[in-house]
Amino acid sequence: MPAPEIKICGLTSPAALEAAIAARADYAGLVIFPPSPRHLALADAAALAARAAGRIKLVGLFVDAAESLVAEVVAAASLDVIQLHGKEDPARVAAIRAAFGKPVWKATAVSARDDITRAETFAGAADLVLFDAKPPKGAAMPGGLGLVFDWTLLAGYKAPLPWGLAGGLSPANVAEAVRVTKAPLVDVSSGVESAPGVKDEALIKQFCREARAI
Repeated sequence: MPAPEIKICGLTSPAALEAAIAARADYAGLVIFPPSPRHLALADAAALAARAAGRIKLVGLFVDAAESLVAEVVAAASLDVIQLHGKEDPARVAAIRAAFGKPVWKATAVSARDDITRAETFAGAADLVLFDAKPPKGAAMPGGLGLVFDWTLLAGYKAPLPWGLAGGLSPANVAEAVRVTKAPLVDVSSGVESAPGVKDEALIKQFCREARAI
C-alpha cells in the first residue's frame, strides 16, 4: 500500500514548522480555537504561513467558528485547506466550502461503528472526513486529547469520500494504525509534543518516519 499523507497539527513555533517541513510532512495544521493550548492569534498564524512560503500545505482548524473569522484567517494565512472540528452539519460544511472555494475537511468523533456510518452524510459536502476519537462528555476541546478509538472499526472500510485518521496517534503506534486501517492520511498533534502545545522536533521526525515504514 502507498504511504499515507501526513499532517502535523497544532504547530505554534517556527522551529516546529521547520521540523515538519524537514520531515516531509504533507500538511501543517494551524489551530484557531482559544481554548486549545495550540491556539494561534491571527498575526502568529500569518507569520507561520509566511515562513512556510509554499513549502507545505497549510490547514486551518476551526471549531464552530463564525464565517467572518474563517475569512480573516484564510486571507491572512493563505490557507490551502479549511478543517472544521465542531458540530457543523453537512449544510454548514457545504456553505463554507462554497464561500471560500477551498477544500474542506470535516472531523467527526468516533466511538462506535455507527459514528463512521454517520460521517458518510458529509459526502458531497466535505472533501475529506477525518475520524477522531470521541472526547469525554464536557471536554473543553473536541480533539488533541491523545485519545485513541478502536481502529478495527475502519478495517476494510470502503469510504464514499476521502478520509483520514486522527486520535492519539504517536510515533509508537502510527505504523500499527496504518496497518490496521489502511488510512490514506494520518493526523497527529499531542503525540509529537513534550508538553501541551509544545512540539518536539525529534518526535515529529520519528512520527513521519514510522508513518511511512509500513
